[in-house]
Amino acid sequence: MQTIRSFFIRKCSSDVRLDGKTAIVTGANTGIGKETAKNLSERGARVILACRDVEKGERAAADIRREVDGANAVFRQLDLADTKSICLFAESIYSTEKALHYLVNNAGVALCPYAKTADGYELQFGVNHLGHFFLTFLLLDLLKHSAPSRVVNVSSAAHAMGKIQFDDLNGDRDYHPFRAYTQSKLANVLFTRELARRTEALGVLTFSVDPGIVNTDITRSLWRPLVDIIKTFSFLTRTPAEGASTSIYCIVTPENQMISGGYYRDCASAKSCRAGEDDGTALKLWAVSCRMLGIRWK
Repeated sequence: MQTIRSFFIRKCSSDVRLDGKTAIVTGANTGIGKETAKNLSERGARVILACRDVEKGERAAADIRREVDGANAVFRQLDLADTKSICLFAESIYSTEKALHYLVNNAGVALCPYAKTADGYELQFGVNHLGHFFLTFLLLDLLKHSAPSRVVNVSSAAHAMGKIQFDDLNGDRDYHPFRAYTQSKLANVLFTRELARRTEALGVLTFSVDPGIVNTDITRSLWRPLVDIIKTFSFLTRTPAEGASTSIYCIVTPENQMISGGYYRDCASAKSCRAGEDDGTALKLWAVSCRMLGIRWK
């Protein structure tokens, strides 16, 4: 069984050190995010765990400091469902950090009942896409200042079932939890492509990743209708550390081996769905996102 797992699930085997580098990982209090933060800490990076829940975030940072000798892991509060919180977080980063080399947009919500963010956006689209879009916008100057730098957007294989509903992005007329989730994950891939087009010449590379089916709370909710199938193929379910592996790969792999704007799975370049490669849709989504957030991204 372990041989079969090793065939399907690749791990990032790089021993690259990240001493002197600074990273932000959103949603780092549990699951893939916490394992990503821990791995970066083990490589010597200063890691900022950006989490909504103060108690859980503080505990996760303390766990990493206890488990990793010499770890420089700290917690900062960030609620991606509230643009005011995102602004306050960005202000704290600019006031405390001289550089930002890696931004891992990992946090997410899945299959939740219809709800809205503090700013009135449908929760899954608002957190998974707009929240990270706005956060990246606010931190881009620091990423450019620290170039070469990288942005990693954690998407999902579920993006292939998504469609950007431009006439009903908030699901006000017809909301379905799974459709809203897949739309947000497709938005992650499209955002990555357009961001890469705009920032590669500035030394900021960006990648979207599929972590696979990972044994975390968010995935258990996402795949509940397919529980029986997942049980049958449980040997392919990944641990959070295995799910974090492709995000780590996109951070530590040499630039000349990476494709900015690319989609990655199992520590290798992969093909996203056709909709995920539609540059026209990516540009339209970019413009609509800016308008929804009231920002002008040069």
